[in-house]
Amino acid sequence: MATWTIDPLHSEVQFKVKHLMISTVTGDFKSYEGEVNTTGEGFEGADIKFSAAIDSITTGNDQRDGHLKSPEFFDAANFPALTFQSTSFEKTGDDTFSLKGDLTIKGTTKNVELKAEYGGEMVDFYNNTKAGFDIQGKISRKEFGLSWDAVTEAGGVVVSDDVKLHLNIQVAKA
Repeated sequence: MATWTIDPLHSEVQFKVKHLMISTVTGDFKSYEGEVNTTGEGFEGADIKFSAAIDSITTGNDQRDGHLKSPEFFDAANFPALTFQSTSFEKTGDDTFSLKGDLTIKGTTKNVELKAEYGGEMVDFYNNTKAGFDIQGKISRKEFGLSWDAVTEAGGVVVSDDVKLHLNIQVAKA
């Protein structure tokens, strides 16, 4: 059995959401941690755990970041982290996987499916074994209780329900 941990210096955890349905706002979580436990060769069947600190959200706008941390969205004071626990990690192609698991946001847990692309494995300058993954998916924010809504005078939706997730993750073997 091998344990791999996320290298935050070489990883990114982002989300994208449509604003006014005409442009996209990108946000990041700056504080997160995760662990991948494997048995045997390769990553198929790995057990994956991940969490991100809600207070670490940044979108490049302090007012918007404060709104996202408020009870109208993530409610960081009462729900300080979002978590993910895998239920399966199955190979779907040469370097692709289906990552299924339980995502918990604001006290609500839903099963989600994400697509993972394996970038390979390499030994760095310090003799650490690293592996990389590009992980993408989409969730409905309203299913997780992030239900704040507003409509413009012209009838346009301010924030879309669909949220795209994009994680570029490098893990280091312990």
